[in-house]
Amino acid sequence: MGLRVVLLDNLDVNAPAVEGAPPDLWSELDSVSTFEAIAQALREGGHTVIPMEGTLANLARLPRYRPDIVFNLCEGHFGESREAQVPAILEMLRIPYVGAKPLAHAVGLDKPMCKRVLLGCGLPTPPFQEFRRSDEPLRPELAREFPLFVKPAREGTGMGISHQSIVQDEQSLRARVEWLIRTYRQPALVEKFIDGRDLTVGMIGNDEDLHVFPIMEVDLSPLPEDQRLLYGGVVKKKLYRVPRYLIPAPLAEETAAEVKRLAVAAYRAIGGLDMSRVDFRLDRQGKPWILEINTIPGLMPVDSDLVMVAEADGISHTELINRILEAACRRYGLTAARQPRRQAPRPSPKRKKPLVLSPSAAEGA
Repeated sequence: MGLRVVLLDNLDVNAPAVEGAPPDLWSELDSVSTFEAIAQALREGGHTVIPMEGTLANLARLPRYRPDIVFNLCEGHFGESREAQVPAILEMLRIPYVGAKPLAHAVGLDKPMCKRVLLGCGLPTPPFQEFRRSDEPLRPELAREFPLFVKPAREGTGMGISHQSIVQDEQSLRARVEWLIRTYRQPALVEKFIDGRDLTVGMIGNDEDLHVFPIMEVDLSPLPEDQRLLYGGVVKKKLYRVPRYLIPAPLAEETAAEVKRLAVAAYRAIGGLDMSRVDFRLDRQGKPWILEINTIPGLMPVDSDLVMVAEADGISHTELINRILEAACRRYGLTAARQPRRQAPRPSPKRKKPLVLSPSAAEGA
């Protein structure tokens, strides 16, 4: 028998309006089509799915729906540790859930803190400095490392990143830092720019069941000249099908093994659970540098990085979603044996209205 699974997410159609916000403020939020595809994958695994927008009101009445487990994909809207908010509430409610614990989400989202953890574990990440004001003194070791790279300290999905993020001198650096702090209302991360190849490593599972997918390289050479240096927001949102995605990445065997080792070490260093994606740059000397860790990797069918590497490894989107669920269930001692339904999957309707579950709808699920 399948489980009662609450699918909890924050959708872009439900995002609050914020006056003066940058156009990419809600880039990390899932679309309705992605949400419905994940729900359908869980149904095909034989589970009863209760879809829900991750609002405080819905979370407060969550226990009445009697979920066996929550499939949490909430990115949150506000706060420095927004990805940790829903897991923290689920911990208080003592309801099992998919994904990392609150601390790992908080560390993964806070890029300067994540880099401190990585350095403390002896893992390679570019030298950096966190700026809360644009006039803070630049550390001498970074002043010798131009060009430098500037990005928001607590965002993902290429937010706030463009060719202007690569700065060649201190004047440009301070202008970019000032713009980021003002626009995104958070500190700026400045780090050494690693000129090299973009790699990403996806994984699912935990401990002895951890499965590491083939390494993917994002070849930016087909992009317009002004976009070739960065796998940034413009590429991820508007030019996603232009780069070449090489799976497995064409790497020497020893380099591939080292990149995978570092990805697993980073995942474990911050306390990742069930799923993750670790992004690297391989410099011109062949050394891998860890850029960041994503504790809630995208699960959009076909185009998300984790989905692409899974499919290259022979794992469909439906299989991937259910394996992630099963990894979480094993941690909690739950049985999540799949019982695929025989009937043909129902087509997902196109919704224009926000998906906010009402109590009556959930109780009838």
